[in-house]
Amino acid sequence: MRAWVFDMDDTLYPREQGLMRLVQARINAFVVEAVGLEPEAAAAMQRQFLDEHGTTLAGLMANYAVDTERFLREVHDVPLDGVEPNPRLAERLKALPGRCYVFTNGAREYAHRVLERIGVADCFEGVFAIEDGDLTPKPNPATFRRMLEQFCIDPHRSAFFEDTPKNLEPAKALGMATVLIGDGHGKPIGPHIDHVAPDLFDFLSDLSFKDAA
Repeated sequence: MRAWVFDMDDTLYPREQGLMRLVQARINAFVVEAVGLEPEAAAAMQRQFLDEHGTTLAGLMANYAVDTERFLREVHDVPLDGVEPNPRLAERLKALPGRCYVFTNGAREYAHRVLERIGVADCFEGVFAIEDGDLTPKPNPATFRRMLEQFCIDPHRSAFFEDTPKNLEPAKALGMATVLIGDGHGKPIGPHIDHVAPDLFDFLSDLSFKDAA
């Protein structure tokens, strides 16, 4: 492996730290205002759009006229107090042979804020955020190809780490090794997933690089 690609939210930090709950609450509030639904109906629409389109924003764009810049700004404007710095993870990332990248459906500024908070920003050669894919999110295969091309990654010598099973499907189809972090949020874990790890740090700590070039 010469390239290591990581999803960010609920992958580089534990889901239990609750950051995505804050983001989802902001998304729900945006949907309530933009679409005019009651909170429960807005939450159901959010889940539907996430399943069908990869992100709530992609679903909104397909069905409504929305201010995308305002969406990205408002839903990602959350406090990061609950996210814990992780210097041990930084050490493991820096020990990986090759280059490391972040591939997230989150906004660019938000991604950099989170990486700085965790203390791993200097571990990565680049960050591919939702703006870099022209707001087309994972798991769209074209967005994966665009990410690989932008960073000159050979998919057959790379690994992709994610907490969402369906986002690993195009990675596997392109030839990447795939690692699911966590329990998959209750979704099916299919043959496109090479490894399952409850914790990213433990998984990276168990890797051996004695044959690495």
